[in-house]
Amino acid sequence: MNTHVDIDPRDRNFIAESNASAVTSLQGDYDALAAQLRRRGIEIERVTSGVMDFHVAIPSWGVGTGGTRFARFPGPGEPRHVFDKLEDCAVIHALTGATPTVSLHIPWDRADPQELKVRANDLGLGFDAMNSNTFQDQKAQPHSYKYGSLTHTEAAVRDQAVEHNLECIQLGLALGSKALTVWIADGANFPGQQHLARAFERYLESAARIYAALPPDWTMLLEHKMYEPAFYATVIQDWGTSLLAAQTLGAQARCLVDLGHHAPHVNIEMIVARLIHAGKLGGFHFNDSKYGDDDLDAGSVEPFRLFLVFNELVDAEWRGAAEDSPAHMLDQSHNITDPIESLMSSATELQRAYAQALLVDREQLSALQQGNDVMQAQQALKRAFTTDVQPILAEARRRKGAAIEPIALYRSSGYRAACARRRPPLSGSRSGIV
Repeated sequence: MNTHVDIDPRDRNFIAESNASAVTSLQGDYDALAAQLRRRGIEIERVTSGVMDFHVAIPSWGVGTGGTRFARFPGPGEPRHVFDKLEDCAVIHALTGATPTVSLHIPWDRADPQELKVRANDLGLGFDAMNSNTFQDQKAQPHSYKYGSLTHTEAAVRDQAVEHNLECIQLGLALGSKALTVWIADGANFPGQQHLARAFERYLESAARIYAALPPDWTMLLEHKMYEPAFYATVIQDWGTSLLAAQTLGAQARCLVDLGHHAPHVNIEMIVARLIHAGKLGGFHFNDSKYGDDDLDAGSVEPFRLFLVFNELVDAEWRGAAEDSPAHMLDQSHNITDPIESLMSSATELQRAYAQALLVDREQLSALQQGNDVMQAQQALKRAFTTDVQPILAEARRRKGAAIEPIALYRSSGYRAACARRRPPLSGSRSGIV
């Protein structure tokens, strides 16, 4: 006899009952913070409302265990297919109230679009940007991407890569997506391996064919990366090249900023400011890093940097400089943590950085910058960053019917153990990232 009692963490009654014991304490903390902020001329409800409106897309691949080039250690109850992934994403959204959309990666998530749409709708989810994959060879693929995809020297390989992106657009149309994210691994590992100028020209020619197939209300997000797997020269290696490509392609092409895709110590918030100025900031892949493209949980290593990125976004809104709101998506690899817990934590950290950025006194900061008051300008930012906005985040979740303490509620539900029982582990390699 099965003695296990599975609790669906998405169940509204379960969430409400779990929240009940924490409501009184939360109200006290929220009122205390409201009084503190009121003395600074800030109405807490404005910030809470902003946090409630904030959302970030979950990457479908993020709910599975990642890996390194050396090993992969599968966790219990991992998703076996895209429908399992959607179920896990629905849990994250139910408990955080901040992740209503899922970003799919093709061909990893290839399935009947009507089935996907029906299942996502049943789970209260929508679909964000579609992600193409021309950095891996798939089964029965006629041509290899070993020496490039959109920039390959052979036209047949480029044609194959373009067709794959066109397929992603068609799938996205059926699902209600409005964007295509294009990242290529193309580049060189040795001097002389590749004609640097011609490779970029081939990229522009291939990307133009994809761009021409975009629906009029879609955005083509161009993602750059400094290195890996091309360590000598990557074709789309930094924001400048990405910007040049986006400007060449047209108004629907924009740049996507992954926080780990830069040279060490690069000022990412300045890149954000420059792309806003150019009208070409399309969106983000949020994560964190210590050494490079680590794909760690957002805010786990550099929370101040994350805050400074959101400070630029809020400042652009305040100045009326932002044409459109950039897309927000997580892009992380969870090697030793429960992916659902890591994604919930990251979604919360993005909300935290946004709430802190909303606390900056824009008029005061602008005057301090204009007057070259270096110390006080820095303090204006630090004061917002060091404010404990946890009561705002928790209250925003409570008002949306989500969990005051998402990770604690998730663990108490036993969801991971239940998944382990009903999702038999898949066979396959435990080495490397795939």
